[in-house]
Amino acid sequence: MSAPRRQLRSSHDALRAGFAAIRVEHEVPVDFTAAASAEAQVAARERFGDGRAPGGAGRVDLTHIDFVTIDPPGSTDLDQAMHLSRSGAGHRVRYAIADTAAFVVPGGALDRETHERIETVYCPDARVPLHPPVLCEAAASLLPGQVRPAVVWTLDLDDSGEVVDVAVERGLVRSRAQLDYPTQQRRLDAGAAADDVVVLLAEIGVRRAALERARGGVSLGRPEQEVVDAPDGGWALAFRAPLPIEDHNAQISLMTGMAAAALMISARVGVLRTMPAAEDRALARLRHQARALGVPWPREKGYGEVLASLDRDLPETAAFLAAATALFRGAAWTSFEGEPPAGREHGAIAAPYAHVTAPLRRLVDRYGLEICLAAHAGSPVPEWVLAALPAIGAEMSEGARRTNAVDRACTDLVEAAVLSSHVGASFDGVALDERTVQLNDPAVVARTEGAELPEGERVTVRLISADVATRTVRFHHDG
Repeated sequence: MSAPRRQLRSSHDALRAGFAAIRVEHEVPVDFTAAASAEAQVAARERFGDGRAPGGAGRVDLTHIDFVTIDPPGSTDLDQAMHLSRSGAGHRVRYAIADTAAFVVPGGALDRETHERIETVYCPDARVPLHPPVLCEAAASLLPGQVRPAVVWTLDLDDSGEVVDVAVERGLVRSRAQLDYPTQQRRLDAGAAADDVVVLLAEIGVRRAALERARGGVSLGRPEQEVVDAPDGGWALAFRAPLPIEDHNAQISLMTGMAAAALMISARVGVLRTMPAAEDRALARLRHQARALGVPWPREKGYGEVLASLDRDLPETAAFLAAATALFRGAAWTSFEGEPPAGREHGAIAAPYAHVTAPLRRLVDRYGLEICLAAHAGSPVPEWVLAALPAIGAEMSEGARRTNAVDRACTDLVEAAVLSSHVGASFDGVALDERTVQLNDPAVVARTEGAELPEGERVTVRLISADVATRTVRFHHDG
């Protein structure tokens, strides 16, 4: 028997206390220092960087271009705005990225604080931002109707989606509208006009995805376990796969990151997001699992093509996607000055790639953008950027480790809370491997005891404990 959908009604206070304890446990810096906050207030009020005012020297006025943002509903930290148009049989993409360097004084209190925070940490009850809200949710965010400083990429694409020309410059932009994914997906499904931004985005996204598969890249597309708001004001668990329009939007960011990496490699200075290609042994193991699960994998097809063709509703697909995550190991931020690194590619993207499109939420992007601006202009990279390069990879790795640990701990806590009053109940799910089950409802992934699970098959397991204090759950499979 499957348990009914559970809502959290009696554990709000305990969960909030638990989330706060997790932030303390993982040393997440919640409050900004007085000095950093004061710098942010001054920057928000007075600066566009080095005294550049709206329309002043050093920035191109692009406020006449109809940029729009597209993000999850309710977002306020808007890093990116885009303007898409057709250019013959191809397209022109203008991609405006929030210019955090216009607000952060190198070596100042706010700069030091961002190096401690490294990236925005998202918890179910709160967001712990990289920058003070006066910047990331206001003065630096690409909010609609507001003139904002931005680093603007112009990428010209041919009729296959390949980038044939790249430019990057500092500008002033004004977003015309703040769009959200669900609404725009519905508009796209309903048949928006041919020159509508969502139609152009889909055209570009489909072409870029085809290029990705052709070069051996892959987007896993696995539904992610998320803690979501419950109707009663608490929290619940869900598996959520990205909407097609989110995948299209991600292709714009990936394309820009690839263009950034090319600029860095040409200039012989930069910081790349790298990951080794999947090892032959790991691919052979995945092929074996595909055969065992009945997942078709023709010899002539790469694993990216196979993943793209899967029916996500089948239980064997869930197991195969879980197994495929083993291919994605060893990601790092690799900085260089001089000869680019030998292992310069990102294995999942199958190309060199750099992080430059989320500077409000990720530290390294501010540095990557400065390098690209200098490389495109043929100018020296600022000294404050070069000074940070040797350490930035380790900083980013530590930030990612902390963020992932916080996310996992918060999810574990909600799992235990959701299940705590149902010890002894049985739950249906899918066996991801011989010891891991993915429940249908609630959206829990957990280890099991007892008999081994039949990988890729539907199973029933029994909950034997759910401890909120230790954030653990235990299931038994009777076989």
